[in-house]
Amino acid sequence: MKKIFILSVLVFFTIGAQATKGNKDLITIQITPDHYDWNYKIGEPAHFTISLFRDQQKLNNIKIEYAVGPEKMVPIQKDSVLLKNGSVTIKSPGMQQPGFLSCEVRATVDGFSYRNLINIAYDCEQIRPTTLLPKDFRSFWDDQICRMREYPMKSEMTFMPEESDADVKVYRVKVTHYIRGNYLYGILCIPNKEGRFPAVLRLPGAGVAKHTGDKELARLGVITFRIGIHGIPLDLKAEAYGSLQFGALKDYMYHRMNDRENYYYNRVFLGCIRANDFLTALPQYDGKNLAAYGGSQGGALTLVTAALDSRVKYLAAFYPALCDIGGYAHNRAGGWFGVKELTPEETKVLAYYDVVNFARYIRIPGFYSWGYSDETCPPTSFYSAYNIIKAPKELYLLKETGHWRYPEQNIKVNQWLIDKLTGK
Repeated sequence: MKKIFILSVLVFFTIGAQATKGNKDLITIQITPDHYDWNYKIGEPAHFTISLFRDQQKLNNIKIEYAVGPEKMVPIQKDSVLLKNGSVTIKSPGMQQPGFLSCEVRATVDGFSYRNLINIAYDCEQIRPTTLLPKDFRSFWDDQICRMREYPMKSEMTFMPEESDADVKVYRVKVTHYIRGNYLYGILCIPNKEGRFPAVLRLPGAGVAKHTGDKELARLGVITFRIGIHGIPLDLKAEAYGSLQFGALKDYMYHRMNDRENYYYNRVFLGCIRANDFLTALPQYDGKNLAAYGGSQGGALTLVTAALDSRVKYLAAFYPALCDIGGYAHNRAGGWFGVKELTPEETKVLAYYDVVNFARYIRIPGFYSWGYSDETCPPTSFYSAYNIIKAPKELYLLKETGHWRYPEQNIKVNQWLIDKLTGK
């Protein structure tokens, strides 16, 4: 009975309230591969059937342009064709190595441009990283964590009555971090009842933005701590974040890529550990059940945290970024942030920050969810990490999705976390 109630609450709070694809275009370009499961064997040809729809009816006599090739690489086929009888089928020779084959279609109708892209998989379970593991990878990060903890943790919690309600207490949190004058900021949500509770560290996607607390999970009996990564307060006016996004913090992911100890993500990765230091010190924490959860950049930080912090017992990651960053140097798609040319020193430094190398150290159960057609975090990149994880893995695959997710995915992940953390 409890499980039915929890699922109904998850549906109520999640449907329509999370990151989804949004409104459809007036004209829909439908690309349908000839394999129902979108999976192919190396060397196997593929057929793509292309149709254009308006008001759910096929359009005729429309010129389309198509390009087919390994994702993010130069197309091996590129041409235009006139749609007759509402559809056209394109044949591709396929791929000769594990990876993803893209089919991109463009069309102009009544002066408006439309585009769609899908990826199909070629033995994607065989994809392996191109990034090498430094011999001192683990010792480097152990030393970095020790260095951070030389600076004592102090925290401030400010109650937010305007965000709190009968079920959840919400706090603005400020934690000392890294060096004097540097802080970690987050929003803490605690169930408003007596007891001790499991906890979830919520990790952010890329960019500079104001973050709100995860009250949804807190209503179900879980402490949540959603953090920012840039060392700036989370209660600034909206225009302040825009100014930072396109000003001082523009392209932050490239900052000091040639400096192993001072690369931008050094402080960020360590901030995830510091956030857990704060969470696990809370008197309301149950002392044993801690999870990390995020998507995109947050998915990357989730895997990093799970690898570095043995206090984390479960992880949930959507389409993780920062996987096999140097893939482009090997003529295949690399992970976000899409660096196509690296100096030897940058390649050396980024190996210490590449999520594939953290994935090698993951030993806890994980929930993973993504699609094949992600153009921000190419699936070639995150499969290179996923395939080398030796821990128990549950994958909720929705092949047509890109760098977005359906509400059902959010319901699934929350239910998985509740099941693992509370046993309900």
